[in-house]
Amino acid sequence: MKTSRSITMFILLLFGVAAAATAASAGDPLALVPAGAASVGVIHLDQLRASPLSARLFGDADKLTADGDAARFMADADLSPKKDIDTVVVAGLPSSGAGNTPVIAIFQGRFDPDRLAAAAEARGAIRRTSPGGDYELLPEKGGKAPAAAAFVSRDLTIVGTESVVVDVLAARRSGLVGLTSGSGLGKYLGRVDRSAAAWALVDVRRYPKLQRQSSASTESEGRSEPAAALASAMKQVSHFAVEATPHGDGLDLAATGLSADAETRQLLEDSLRGLLAMWRLAVEEKQPELVSALRKFHVGSDSEGVTIRGTLPGSVIRSIAEKRSHQKPAQQ
Repeated sequence: MKTSRSITMFILLLFGVAAAATAASAGDPLALVPAGAASVGVIHLDQLRASPLSARLFGDADKLTADGDAARFMADADLSPKKDIDTVVVAGLPSSGAGNTPVIAIFQGRFDPDRLAAAAEARGAIRRTSPGGDYELLPEKGGKAPAAAAFVSRDLTIVGTESVVVDVLAARRSGLVGLTSGSGLGKYLGRVDRSAAAWALVDVRRYPKLQRQSSASTESEGRSEPAAALASAMKQVSHFAVEATPHGDGLDLAATGLSADAETRQLLEDSLRGLLAMWRLAVEEKQPELVSALRKFHVGSDSEGVTIRGTLPGSVIRSIAEKRSHQKPAQQ
C-alpha cells in the first residue's frame, strides 16, 4: 500500500472513478473496520509529513493539485490531501464472487463535511439516508458499481462500497468495535506495531488468487533455489504482516509470515536467509552500499511465524528511485 496511491484513491472515489470503502470516528478507526475483514492497511500520513521522505511520498498528491478537475474539486471542498488527511485505513472484505471485492476506506483529519458533500453533489452524487446516517452515492462510471462517501464529521470521512458504508455507519451508531474486539483478523493485530507509520495485515487464506499466484510462481522456470523455496513456503502461510516507519532519511521495514506448521516456519526462515545471501552477492559490485544494508537485515522466528527486519538507508532508497525513474521512459 503506497501512501500517495491511498491519497489518490480518495480523490478518484469522490469522482466516482473507483469503488472502495468507509468511515471512522475521532477514536480508533480500527473500531470501524468490520471484524470480518480479510485485509487491513493503515497509513499515518501525519508521521510521514515530518519525514525527509515526504517530498517523494507525497509526489502524487502534488500532481493531483495540478490536474484541473481535481484542483477544482479540492478548492470547492476546501480540501488539501497533503495537509488535511492524517490517517488512512483501507480494508478489504471477502468477495461474494458476484463482483468486485467490497472495500472500505476510513480517513481521519480535518474536513468540511458540508463543502465536501456540496462538491460531490455538484458532480452528480446523490444524497442517501440510512439508519446510521446520511451518505453520498457517487456517480457510476466505467460499468463499476457506484461508490459511497459519508462525510461524517470534521475529523472523519468514510468512502467505499455502498453496502459496506451503510453497515459501518450503522455499526458506528450502535457502538460496535470492529477489529478492536479481537475477533477475526483482529486476533492478529499484535503481530504488527500499530504505531508504525504504515502497516498492513492480510489473511492470505481468504484470497485464493494470491495462493494461486504463489503456486504459479513456485513452478516458474529460472527461479533460484532460495526463491523457489520461499514461494513454496508462502503457500502454507496463513497470515502476512508488514510495517514501515521512516528512520532519518531511511526506512525501517519488517515483514512477518504466520504459519501453524513448524516445518513451514523452518523452510520460510531458511529460504529468507538464503535469499539475503544471494542478494548480497548479486549487488556486491554494482551497489556496494546495498550490501551493507542487507547485512543488517535479520531473520527471526517464534512459535507462530517468521519475521525479517531491517533498515533501508536513504542513500539506497534514492538510488532505487533514480534507477526506476531512468527506466520509465524506456518502458513507455
